[in-house]
Amino acid sequence: MEKPTPDTPIREPTDRELVLCLQNGDLGAFDQLVKRYQARLYRVVYGVLLHHEDTNDVLMETFVKAYRNMGRFRIGASFYTWIYRIAINTAISHRRKFARFRLVGGSSGDGEDEERTPEAFVDESAGKEALRKIELQELHQELEQALRQLSEAHRAVVTLFDIEGLSHGEIAKIVGCSEGTVRSRLFYAHKRLRELLRNYV
Repeated sequence: MEKPTPDTPIREPTDRELVLCLQNGDLGAFDQLVKRYQARLYRVVYGVLLHHEDTNDVLMETFVKAYRNMGRFRIGASFYTWIYRIAINTAISHRRKFARFRLVGGSSGDGEDEERTPEAFVDESAGKEALRKIELQELHQELEQALRQLSEAHRAVVTLFDIEGLSHGEIAKIVGCSEGTVRSRLFYAHKRLRELLRNYV
């Protein structure tokens, strides 16, 4: 058999291969799965919670749950669908559990707003590029406020569809509903967001 040369690209193992390795005791395989999915899951969880600190907590809890239940994962099933479902359900449960401690429409709790002084805005306002950054920041803030007006279920499908680019069928498997329900939620969410952002869109 021909030996691979230094220029031969190294093939990344599939999710299925990593899961099989993990189920056979290779803990390094789980580290690879975490690295592969942590950024994507962070976007999804943050889309539901809109809170960075809580997102980190939920992300850690998601991977802990995935690790503990890996032995029951059915080989042949979609790993990303499975772990996305864990992340979404954990995020929704977390938000409902701590909802009574949050002020509606309040700060994200990251301390970012408090760190931005008037002097910082004066410095950044020099030039068109700085003005553009401020406008984008305002749009981002308005978008987050608009998303807060949606339910967790509606935020979840918006994040999975518009940010992650998943299909209706994939989203249906993740959130555990029919494709028709996904389309209905997306229609309502997009309509509501357009209403809330009519001055920006």
